Amino acid sequence: MEQTIKKLDFHKILTTVIIGICGIVFLLPFIWMASASFKLEEDVLKYPIEWIPSVWNAVENYSQVWFGEKPFALFYWNSIKIAVLTTILSVAVSSVAAYAFAKVNFKGRDFLFMVVLATYMVPPQAIVVPQYLLYSTAGLIDTHQGLILLNSFSAFGTFMLRQFFMGINDEIIESAKMDGAGHFRSFFSIALPLVRPAIATYAILRFIWTWNDYQNPLIFLRSESLYTIQIGIQQFADAHGSIYSLMMAAAVSAIVPLLIVFIIGQKQVIEGLSMGSVKG
Repeated sequence: MEQTIKKLDFHKILTTVIIGICGIVFLLPFIWMASASFKLEEDVLKYPIEWIPSVWNAVENYSQVWFGEKPFALFYWNSIKIAVLTTILSVAVSSVAAYAFAKVNFKGRDFLFMVVLATYMVPPQAIVVPQYLLYSTAGLIDTHQGLILLNSFSAFGTFMLRQFFMGINDEIIESAKMDGAGHFRSFFSIALPLVRPAIATYAILRFIWTWNDYQNPLIFLRSESLYTIQIGIQQFADAHGSIYSLMMAAAVSAIVPLLIVFIIGQKQVIEGLSMGSVKG
């Protein structure tokens, strides 16, 4: 018995050590990027690598990134506004649609869901031209409203959340109906709290996808004052691409919001994944 326990402990320790080493290896590029953003330019490519800078130049590097020739702070604000509003609208639309497809019986429900799901199989690049023509007619080219609407209706979000709503026992919804609750009351008071981890997971994914979106801002935006952080980094790279310390400072600045969002929501993400893994 003791030998079995020792054997299990040894395997557990070995697995933990291997996973820890892999985690460190995956983190090394980010650590080097952060370290390079604090260095003088001549120290960035010094070999062997100085993980801790001998001379710190963080203030000058980040000041030049944020308050230099390109309005990096404005790009940052544009991305935050678009990502937050898109996430809120997308979660609201997808969750309501998912609940309807999962718990509301109406004629043609399954067929309509298959149509929505079929749109997910169409590559985004294949519909860029029709989208551009439609937005041009609607006067949404070169506006943040256009970008927000573009990413706010997600077949993936509807499909993902529908699977979690289907995991709710129908008897719970029926009991609410017997007590006089309508679909909206059942949705907000009963169903929504039960799938909160799944909604948080989708919200984090949508925020990350919107923040990292490069194609849509490049196509639908014209004014520099409306550019997002991804277009801003490209412009910054065109102007300072050979200065690695500044490029790393810009990259670190772009990644920080994603880290903050994930750190805040990681508990909900784990709960959401756990909900999906135990559903039968």
